[in-house]
Amino acid sequence: MTSRVPLSFASILYDRMQPLQAGEVRPDGLDLNFLTLNHPRDIFDRMAGGKEFDASELSLSEYICRYAAGHRDLVAIPVFPSRAFRHGFIAVNSRTVREPRDLNSKKIGVQLYTMTAAVWIRAVLQQHSVDLSTVQWVQGSMESGESHGRPSVMPLTKPVDIVQNSSGQSLSQLLEDGAIDATIGADLPHCLGKASYVKRLFPDFKEIEKSYFKQTGIFPIMHTVVIRRELCEKHPWLATSLYNALNDSKEVARIRMRFLDCLRYMLPWLAHELDEIDDVFGGDPFVYGVDANRKTLEALVDALHLQAMIAEKPRIEDLFAPIRGQNWKVGWGTTTITR
Repeated sequence: MTSRVPLSFASILYDRMQPLQAGEVRPDGLDLNFLTLNHPRDIFDRMAGGKEFDASELSLSEYICRYAAGHRDLVAIPVFPSRAFRHGFIAVNSRTVREPRDLNSKKIGVQLYTMTAAVWIRAVLQQHSVDLSTVQWVQGSMESGESHGRPSVMPLTKPVDIVQNSSGQSLSQLLEDGAIDATIGADLPHCLGKASYVKRLFPDFKEIEKSYFKQTGIFPIMHTVVIRRELCEKHPWLATSLYNALNDSKEVARIRMRFLDCLRYMLPWLAHELDEIDDVFGGDPFVYGVDANRKTLEALVDALHLQAMIAEKPRIEDLFAPIRGQNWKVGWGTTTITR
C-alpha cells in the first residue's frame, strides 16, 4: 500500500474512541476522517438509510436484521463500542406493576420495538414470566410526542401488537399520566424521580445485573461497527486495519483509566470501580472479537428470532468480515501509535 485510502468514520466519542479521534492511533493504510456525532440514532439513520459514511457505529440488532433480510451492503467488524446491562432501564407505574409478571397484558412504551436495548430487555422480561404476546407496545420518543428517529426497520416475521404513539405526549408523560404501565429502552423517562409512583422495576438493578453476568457470561452488546461492503471488497485489508486500530484505541483508553494519580473521569470512587471491573470482568468489559463474544452474540440472535425480528438465525461468523491476526497488542499489527 503506497497511498492511504480515505475513510470517513462516524461514532459517538467514547473514551475508547478518543485516541483514534485524536490521531494518537492511526490505522495502517487509511486516512481516517473521524466524524463525531452526539446521538447514536442520528448515526444509524444516516448510515442505514443513505450510507452517508464509509464506516460507522451501528445498532447491532439493526445490522443483524438487515443481514438476515438480505441487505448486505454493509459488513460488520467484531468491534462493540457500546454495551450496557438493561435491567435498570425498565420504569413502571408501581400502582399497577409491582413485579415483572404484572406486565402481562399491559401497555409498555418503547422508543423503537426493534432497538437493541429493547430486544435485551424483552429477553429479561421473558425470563421473569412475562408473556410478550400479551403486551401492547406503544412506540415513540421517550421525551417528545414524535417518533424515535427515522429508522430503516426490517419487517417483522409475524404480527406483533405495536401501535405508534399518536397522543402528542411523550412516553414519559404517558407513564406519568397512567396511560401506559411501563417504559423500556435505551433511556429512562424523566418522570422517574419526579412522580413518586414511577419506579424502576428492579430497584437493586446493579446487583441483579452482576448476578446475571456471573450466571450467563453475557454483557449485552448494543452497537457494532460497519463498513460499506464495496470498500472491503476493493481493499481486503481494510477491515483488519480498522479493527486493529479500534482495538488499540480501546487499549490506550483502558490503560489511561487506570492512572489514579489524578482521576481521568468524574468518578470519585474510580479506584473502587476498577477493582470491581477486575473482579467481575477480569479487567476488560469491552473485549472485541468474535470468539470472546460468541455467547453474547448467540443470545442476541436467539432473542431476535424469538421476537419475530429474523426468520432464520445466521451463523455468527457470517455476520463479520474476516479479521487476520486478532492476537494483537498495542503497537503491533497494522496500527501506528503516536507516543
